[in-house]
Amino acid sequence: MKTLKNITLILALSAIAINSTAQDSDAEDRIRLGIKAGFNYSNIYDERSDDYVADGKIGFAGGVFVLIPIGSFLGFQPEFLLSQKGFTANGTIIGFNYEMKRTTTYFDVPLMLALRPAPFFTLVAGPQYSYLISQKDEFSSALGGYEAEQEFENDNIRKNILGVVGGVDINIEHFVASARMGWDVMSNRGDGTSSTPRYKNVWVQATVGFRF
Repeated sequence: MKTLKNITLILALSAIAINSTAQDSDAEDRIRLGIKAGFNYSNIYDERSDDYVADGKIGFAGGVFVLIPIGSFLGFQPEFLLSQKGFTANGTIIGFNYEMKRTTTYFDVPLMLALRPAPFFTLVAGPQYSYLISQKDEFSSALGGYEAEQEFENDNIRKNILGVVGGVDINIEHFVASARMGWDVMSNRGDGTSSTPRYKNVWVQATVGFRF
């Protein structure tokens, strides 16, 4: 919970600082701050086995974003999101059916280029850095069940999961409807080395937002 509170505070302070900067300078007409909320539909896949099967899971997604135009049609759009991912799985153990649910909560930071061919339509794509905050596992079967939850402190900014994300924004006045698709690429260990995770997150995201 300490990590979650710290991230919430960072998001709030960032929003206040960016909004104040935009109002106190000529950047008001160029920098746009927004908030958004919606959901992820996520799953994982095993790149080493075509036989691995898991079912998708719905989770919360929301946070703040900043649009920084670079000319008339191009911009830079970083976002700072709390994002729930995970999966569900079913199987059989010694003849008994079981169900497992995993919910992982991340602090996602997509850093995207924004191409705006028309005022109502924006294409976005770029890398995403994800920091694991917590993981909750739920297991149930005829033999019994359990529930376990872990929280993670990540003080090393280089310890993250690098992914790729892309999508579209539909702009209607101050309102923004967004669709995204993303997937993990590699894990950075924090000591300058990296690895390719066997089980990778893949997700689609839908949100609605308001741009100030």
